[in-house]
Formats: sequence, C-alpha cells, structure tokens
Amino acid sequence: MALWDGRFSGGPGADMVAFSACLDVDGRMWREDIEGSKAHATMLHEVGLLSAVEHAELQAGLDQVAEELESGAYVLRDEHEDVHMGVEARLIELTGNVGAKLHTARSRNDQVATDVRLWMRRRMAALYDAQGELVAALVDRAESDGQILMPGYTHLQRGQPILLGHHLLAHAWAVKRDQERTADAMKRLDACPLGAGAMAGTPHPIDRHRTAELLGFSRPIDNAMDAVAARDHQLEAVSACAIASVHLSRVAEELVLWSTSEFRFVRMGDAYATGSSIMPQKRNPDAAELVRGKSGRVVGAAAALLTMVKGLPMAYNRDLQEDRQQLFDALEQTIGCTRITAGMFRTLTFDAERFEAELAHDFLLATELADHLAAKGVPFRDAHHVSGRVVGWCEAQGGNFSVLDAKTLAGFHPELGEDALALLADPRGAADRRTSFGGTAWVEVQRQIAVLRAG
Repeated sequence: MALWDGRFSGGPGADMVAFSACLDVDGRMWREDIEGSKAHATMLHEVGLLSAVEHAELQAGLDQVAEELESGAYVLRDEHEDVHMGVEARLIELTGNVGAKLHTARSRNDQVATDVRLWMRRRMAALYDAQGELVAALVDRAESDGQILMPGYTHLQRGQPILLGHHLLAHAWAVKRDQERTADAMKRLDACPLGAGAMAGTPHPIDRHRTAELLGFSRPIDNAMDAVAARDHQLEAVSACAIASVHLSRVAEELVLWSTSEFRFVRMGDAYATGSSIMPQKRNPDAAELVRGKSGRVVGAAAALLTMVKGLPMAYNRDLQEDRQQLFDALEQTIGCTRITAGMFRTLTFDAERFEAELAHDFLLATELADHLAAKGVPFRDAHHVSGRVVGWCEAQGGNFSVLDAKTLAGFHPELGEDALALLADPRGAADRRTSFGGTAWVEVQRQIAVLRAG
C-alpha cells in the first residue's frame, strides 16, 4: 500500500512501478534523508507540533532505520517508489502512528530538494579538495622538474622554447579556476528547502530558519515554490564539473601524446598504466584515456539537465526525478578523474634529455631573431618578415639555423650579425629572457608557484 493511496481505488500497475522506480539512483541518499527527517522532527517538537515523547520515539526510530540500512537488515524495495517513502515506511512499522506524524508540514518535494542539497554539499566539498590536490601535484612537479627545457606548441606545432614548469602551471591555473567555480557553486547551494511543502508552504507554525540551522545551511530558501522547483544549483554544479572535465581531458590528451614512442617525453607510473593481452611490450596510458573518455559523460550530463528543465512549468514535475542520475554521475566522475589525474602527475617520469633534444635542429628560435631586430628599433612586422626570410633560406639549403654564419645572416639585415647568431644557439637563454609577468622564465615560474602555494 502506497503512503499516498487515499485518492485511488487501486495501486499502480507493475509496469508503472518498474518504470518509475528510482531507488537504484536516489537510494544512496538514505543518510541525507534521515538527517533531514531528524532535523524536521526536532523543529516540529520545538514549535509544539510533537510532544517530547513523540520526538524521542522518532529520533530513536530514525536511528534504528539508519542502523538497519547500514547493516543491510532493511532493504529499500521498488514498491517504496523512492528513498523517502522507503525510510518512512520502515519508521511507521517501528513507531506506528508517531511515525506517521513526521510528514507534518513537509512534502516529498521539499524532502528530495533537501536531500539532494545535503548530498551535493558533501560531494562538492570532496571535489574542491580533489582539485586542490591536483593543483598541489602540478605545482610540486613544476618545482621539482620545472627547469627542464621543452618545445612550446601551438596548433600542435613547435613554436618557442619554454620551461616545463611554465607548461605545467598553465594547467594548474586552469584547475585553480575550476576549484574557484566549485566554491562559488557551493554558495548558492547553501540554502534549505525543507518546510516549503509541495510548493505553497504550510499553515502549521513551523520554523524554517531553525530547520536550516539544524542542517547546517545558512538560510532557508525564501520562496516555497522556488524551493521545490529550482534546479539551477544542480545545473551550476554540473556545468562547473563539465568545464573541469574538459580541462582534465586536455591534460589527459597531452599525457597520452607525450607517452607515445613518437614523443617519448614522459613515462607513466606503473599504477596508472596497463599492458596488452597480446603485445608484451605495450605500456598503455589507460588512466589518461579513461579521464579523457569520462569527460564526455560529464559534458553529456550538463546537456541532459539543461534539456530536461528548459520546458518545465512551475513547480515540481516528475521529470525532475531524472535529475539525480545525471547529477550524481557528473560529480562522482569528476571527483574520480581529478584524483586519478593528480595520481598520474605524482608518479610519472619526465625524460629531461628527450625534452631538450627536441629543441635541436629546429626553427624554434625564429622569434628570437625578430625580437632581436625589434629591440634595435626595427618595426616588429618588418622584423618578422626578415626572420621568415632567414627560415626560408635555411630550408632551401636543406638545413636549419646551423647552416648560417654571421656574414650570411648579416645579408638579411644590417642589424644581424654575430650577436644574433649567438641567440640562435641558445634556447635556454630564449626562455630565461621571457621575464614579463606570466612569462616562461624560471623567475616567473617561481613567482607563480609561490602564488599557487599560498592559495
């Protein structure tokens, strides 16, 4: 018998029960549901809607339900429809009419909205911590390995010599912004829907500010209809997860590329690589590939939630039962991917010699030539053209800058000579000279490390 069946002559069909079941998703919120119910019972007692004896019975009954769910002695079943009715059904079995009083001045609508916020609050805090761990892992590697010289890429083509620390901190700053988005989303999560009822509030003399206080929220939601209908806090959280997952996917893609035989920049730690069932030599970057793949699930969750709510009228609609699957998966996957990425960076090995070897026999210092001319007063567009002509000439000779001598170089522009030729043989000097704020010079990498460590 359903707890709402007074209006109906018969129960829902077996196919409807199966179709509408959601315990496989929201059953994980039983702790939050009991936490919310205990706070609601305390508030009802404090405003005189429950006696001290009834309050004590409800608290003891809810504690027993929690113990039984934890131990597996009580199992939520599809006939309960959702976690709220499953908990309440067992409570009524244990306490009788007292248990039936608990639902005074609340609805499943405000219950689920509260449970979700309580669940999100814990998982968002876990995501925030995981993102902090990843920033720390990237900063640690920037400090320990950051002076390794490497090619900087645009369009996946070699552009200029940079320090590895500069590259790693570019990712660290992105993750830091992800962490800030997580923290910002938590601010709007910090409001309590409990006591809003189905949408219109209640005639009972409840104290929603007290319930919010008991549950650790800073305030109750001002409008009862908004309290049960709002899903923007979920949209914001999942959108933040989607952005963070895209950043993680970009990191993962680089680790996949860098671990190939063609790049050979890094070696993945044993804990985050796998082998092949047929090719004994293989060392596959599976952890990075899974992070890259799982990002699609999170982006999909954001799209699904936005699509789900875009046409819904106020206030609650059963469509919203489907929000938890997307929300839960997005948060859990983002937390997991963030932690795995931190683990990969803590355990991988950088091949310093291979990084720096890639700087030889290339044209990565062409910009140095243009900057040298610009420093001598040549308009940069003209300097850029001269440097391009030098590159073209070297290619026509079948070589690189090593085919140049001072006399040949001076033939391209009177301001080019021995000093310019020396620049073309010093990739580390090129990186060290880029001391502008945010540049790749080691002094700037150190400054950024200090800022990130300070939080």
